Amino acid sequence: MVFLHNLQGRALTIAITVTCGTGFLLFGYDQGVFGGLLSNNAFLGTFGKPNNTIQGQIVSTYDIGCILGAISSIFLGDKLGRRRSILSGCCLVIIGGTIQSASYHLPQMIIGRIVAGLGTGMNTTAIPMWQSETSQAKQRGKLIIIQLVLVLGGIVITNWMNFGFTYAPDSQVSWRFPLAFQDFFAILTIIFISFLPESPRWLVMKGRRDEARVIIARLLAKPQDDQQVIDDLSVICDSVARAEEHGNFGWREVFRNGKKQTLRRILLGAGPSFMQQMGGTNVVAYYLPVVLVRSFGFTNRLALILSACDSISLMFWGSMATFLIERVGRKNLMLMGAFTQSICFCMAGMGLSFNTNRGSILAVTFIFLYYVVYGLSFLSIPFMYPSEINSQHMRNTGSSVAMVVNWLFVYVVVLITPDGIANLGWKFYMMFGIINFCFLPIIWYFFVETAGLSLEEIDRLFEIKYDNPGMSYKEATKLAQAEFAALMHAQDSERDMEKVGGYTAAVEDVTSEGSK
Repeated sequence: MVFLHNLQGRALTIAITVTCGTGFLLFGYDQGVFGGLLSNNAFLGTFGKPNNTIQGQIVSTYDIGCILGAISSIFLGDKLGRRRSILSGCCLVIIGGTIQSASYHLPQMIIGRIVAGLGTGMNTTAIPMWQSETSQAKQRGKLIIIQLVLVLGGIVITNWMNFGFTYAPDSQVSWRFPLAFQDFFAILTIIFISFLPESPRWLVMKGRRDEARVIIARLLAKPQDDQQVIDDLSVICDSVARAEEHGNFGWREVFRNGKKQTLRRILLGAGPSFMQQMGGTNVVAYYLPVVLVRSFGFTNRLALILSACDSISLMFWGSMATFLIERVGRKNLMLMGAFTQSICFCMAGMGLSFNTNRGSILAVTFIFLYYVVYGLSFLSIPFMYPSEINSQHMRNTGSSVAMVVNWLFVYVVVLITPDGIANLGWKFYMMFGIINFCFLPIIWYFFVETAGLSLEEIDRLFEIKYDNPGMSYKEATKLAQAEFAALMHAQDSERDMEKVGGYTAAVEDVTSEGSK
């Protein structure tokens, strides 16, 4: 692994993406592992055949840990940095996974779930920031989508693993091994990240510019004195310096909502997380095997097979988003996602309301179609948008708030789903269809497009909009891009003038020597 210390350019970017992806694969594995265990006889027997409410509590205590982990990132994230935050999160996941796999009583299991959740909450905050801050603008969206596709890879692994253990239904290994296996991905992430660099933007914010220059040079695969390295470092330093001119970066700045429009940007960053969860994703992600058994009447084994196939389908459509995220943009994909997800849940609810085999087929079809549109839209944007839309000094706070919102509403949805399915039946799915439709005007009127913009350009467009209230965000975006293009042109012209000046001086020296 020592060779990772010397990676540069594309190879370094790939190594960072693979490491982030491994961390998110761990996140996906944790998210999906309990869906199959809730129908495992050995697991249920160990914990006294818990009812629907207790099952919801066992699953959702993990989300309480995630909420606490995201909250801790608000206060610790900028102190630890991106790498050490991820390392700390993985260590907590290992401790929590070990406790869960060794559990014999509910309190022990719940403690293990909370500890593992603490680590996942920290990871889901830090990993997207680390990826965003080490990526070029034109690659940023695609690279984060790759991470989220690997989240699905974790869910696929859990589905097939749970299916495999249905052939040993009475063995304790059938549920202890899946819970212990999460430690493997955490250990792998720790090994990879130990050899990779810190975010140069975080280093600049901490006044460590020489270290930032070294890392920027490695990311660009250029010498440290190369002009592009100097220019990129200068742009980051200027952005941080402009932010520092506006003073304090505590909670007072969040609610003051001055020139940086901090409050608006934090709310915008948290919005997609709220929409992802209240849009119904975890009704499917956490509970699809349970949904297929209890709502559709399938056998446990068939439900696990269909869940695994559905997750593979989601991986495919999630990966297709890499071709759309920069071309179509974040905002348009969210509009498309909210509209089509609304249709899918309404049609699933309608199919179940018929209470016939044909109705069930209709419902299952639209549950599978939901994953198509979700993979193209809300799968990745909630993890991408907060790390883009917030300023450098408030990026950790904004991303942490977004993850608090994410895990808070994961907890709500996971907690209510077993009772919602049991008591409301088809109306439970119709409810999510209506909620998705209500997101459309919010996305249309309030969200700002970030596709193709550098983090510094995004920062600048909000300043321009603040200074020009009558200007639209599209106009502010164009002006911000024009400013940075002019700055790069001016720096290029200055370098050309220096070269011409040097050439002229050399000619004059030669001429004077000749006259002598």
